[in-house]
Amino acid sequence: MKNIAISENHLYKKVYAKGDKIFCKHIVVYVLTDYHAARLARANPLKTKVNRVGITVSKKLGKAVVRTRVRRIIREAYRIIQTEENIKKGKLIVIVGREAATGAKSTDIKKDLRYALSKLGMIEEKI
Repeated sequence: MKNIAISENHLYKKVYAKGDKIFCKHIVVYVLTDYHAARLARANPLKTKVNRVGITVSKKLGKAVVRTRVRRIIREAYRIIQTEENIKKGKLIVIVGREAATGAKSTDIKKDLRYALSKLGMIEEKI
């Protein structure tokens, strides 16, 4: 199923203030439990919980082309990790691109994202 994006500003503020965070070279990842996950699961056709993901990139990183490239790479890295690994559901995840991400390769960002999610306890062990 397609990821649900975080679109409300108050959710970003809540995740920044109360969420667990980890800093990597290219990205910063914030994770907070989504208390409305059950409501969203009922609306989901598969009746399963989903993660709401928000990706932010500051204007300090560069012009629109650069920021969009960083956003695309982060979104694709999250999608690949989600298919390869068993990620916990029912969370609010905010991924912030840092300045080093502008010149980074997609494999570097994917490696950082996998490390951050495992450190935050988001990746479940496969049985």
